[in-house]
Amino acid sequence: MVNINGNLIADNEALLSIANRGYAYGDALFETIRVNSGSILFWEDHYFRLMASMRILRMEIPMNFTPEFLQQEILDLTKESGFMNSSVRIKIIVNRKEGGLYTPTVNNIDYSITVAPLTSGFYTLSDTSYEVTLFKDYYVAPDLLSTLKSNNKLVNILGGVFAKENDFENCLILNTNKMVVEALNGNLFLIKGNNIKTPPISDGCLKGVLRTQLIRIVEKLPEYELEETSISPFELQKADELFITNVISGIQPITKFKKKQYTSEIAKRLLGILNARIRLGD
Repeated sequence: MVNINGNLIADNEALLSIANRGYAYGDALFETIRVNSGSILFWEDHYFRLMASMRILRMEIPMNFTPEFLQQEILDLTKESGFMNSSVRIKIIVNRKEGGLYTPTVNNIDYSITVAPLTSGFYTLSDTSYEVTLFKDYYVAPDLLSTLKSNNKLVNILGGVFAKENDFENCLILNTNKMVVEALNGNLFLIKGNNIKTPPISDGCLKGVLRTQLIRIVEKLPEYELEETSISPFELQKADELFITNVISGIQPITKFKKKQYTSEIAKRLLGILNARIRLGD
């Protein structure tokens, strides 16, 4: 099932107009959410990120777009799709209504919600090899638009093609200042000793929801020092650990960059704390 503007429609009956502005101009935002057995993880952070992003793109937020309304829309779709006892990936897409060329005629929005099953109820840590490289063909701008989950993701797409063609699991993206910003599908954390770094939002990285959760966790652990600071490519090979975060897969340790091999001890500890908080509904 698919939810299109509040109407539940069978997958094979859902249609997208060729004039849809998300399709025609990338004039759209999306939010990817994990739901475990009817429980929406980190819902408040997802909701406020979506609302802030819509305001940045000068979209008109409908009066009924309350946290309670969208939460119920997600749960209704999950239930009607037969996934209330499973873990699922929810994707909300918000696009400006049809009309105009580059300049829209209105700022009102349409929305759709899709659901897909996941294999695990909680986050797990993979022990398999995970080698990354730098993607240097294109760069992201260190500005506010780069922090949004918009439909303009060509750098990530081309980085994914590059990784696949060269047998890497992922690429790390640079901004125009040649600082490491994030991975293709999540935020980056670097660990050296008791120091944990992640690029700042001002460098152009996605304002990731799981990034926010881990920052909150680390800030409460006195044995670690957290810094939101720029990371140069030279620092990568000096690190003890590197890992990638997103709300669907959780924490993905990087095992190799160039000739450097990494451990994952702190990543394992943080994942344990994260899963414990999820179980407690924190």
